Amino acid sequence: MIIALNNKSNLEKKEFKSYKENLEKITTKHKLILCPTFLNIGQCNLKNIFLGAQNVSLSENGAFTGEISATQLKSYKVEYCIVGHSERREYQKETNREIKKKIEKLFLNNITPILCVGETLKERNEGKTEEIIKEELLSAIERLTEKQKKQLIIAYEPIWAIGTGKIPTPQEIIDIFTYIKKISPESSVLYGGSVNEKNIDSLKKIDLIDGFLLGGLSLNIDKLVIFLQKCK
Repeated sequence: MIIALNNKSNLEKKEFKSYKENLEKITTKHKLILCPTFLNIGQCNLKNIFLGAQNVSLSENGAFTGEISATQLKSYKVEYCIVGHSERREYQKETNREIKKKIEKLFLNNITPILCVGETLKERNEGKTEEIIKEELLSAIERLTEKQKKQLIIAYEPIWAIGTGKIPTPQEIIDIFTYIKKISPESSVLYGGSVNEKNIDSLKKIDLIDGFLLGGLSLNIDKLVIFLQKCK
């Protein structure tokens, strides 16, 4: 399974050093992808874990203050990058068009995008889940080659579940994963949104899930170890 660890805006320099040392001690058969803050990327030299980023700029290198380009990420041996996370869609007002361009820039630099898709509670209650997913996915993949679609990782994160402790029912997850795989059948699809060491027992029974995108759980090494042990 693919297990992506999204540290979000957490872990200061000393905290990350300790975190990284504990992370290095983990042994697992699963593919771990660590996505730290930009400031902590330079500290990552983990042999057992792939390096990811949480975002990438639309810009190339140049006079773009505060931006981090795909080529810069590649120079730090970043191999994966999250794009389209719901927090960036909401707070930074990222559009599907911008996300598509970021995906194209990542592929140009041989960095695998982890595309986040998902609906809000309002959209879910209005029965618009599939409509939202279709719009976000088709926009992202319309110009990709078959090889790129196979390489692309999709992370379904129902926005209403993130940080709430609530997750969709197994049947709801099966339905939406089936729908996603119809649109992009070659892509790996992860589940994210309040995943923890307690609900993994039920989630791991869903064969359509190719892995998980972890937020809060990624920061707690003890609980992460339990989670990994319980994963199939």
